Amino acid sequence: MIIVTDAAKNKIIELQEKSEKPVKGLRITATPKSPLKAEFSMSFVKADEADLAMDKVLDIDGLRVFVGSDSIEYLQEAEVDFIDNMMGSGFKIEAAPRKLNTPEGPVAERIQRLLDDQINPSIGGHGGNIALIDVRGNIAYVEMQGGCQGCAMSRMTLKNGVESLILENIPEIKQVLDTTDHASGANPYYQG
Repeated sequence: MIIVTDAAKNKIIELQEKSEKPVKGLRITATPKSPLKAEFSMSFVKADEADLAMDKVLDIDGLRVFVGSDSIEYLQEAEVDFIDNMMGSGFKIEAAPRKLNTPEGPVAERIQRLLDDQINPSIGGHGGNIALIDVRGNIAYVEMQGGCQGCAMSRMTLKNGVESLILENIPEIKQVLDTTDHASGANPYYQG
């Protein structure tokens, strides 16, 4: 499930040995930013801390790692590494974005129809596409793909085009959130 590189393991052991209080393990927490992605943090679990019943305890090459049950789904195939270079040093946790099932239900179907019939044909001329990732409560999560990923105009396209059409046509939805990793866009249509 979680991979800890040798560099990270060595640094964790070094920091555990320097700790003023005994340490019984490492806690890794995922804070969701969308249904697909999360930000990760790490902290030591001190020996006098009570165990959380919801934590799953993993043994990774002799290293005890505590993971909250709400964080597990974001840490599938995650890698913990320690980077030390001219730019500085620190821990880095990376995990592949979660894969979700195709959203289901009448609201998701209406959003998908709106994307297929009105939105994607319009932005398709610029090499873009909007994918519906999830619908949770009154929030629709979308991902901008193709020419939209990394495009300088993507925020305006989302707010003034995609979001306004969805909110206008599907009153159950109150917010549209972008889950796109725009930094990895390889071929944006508009470059400012």
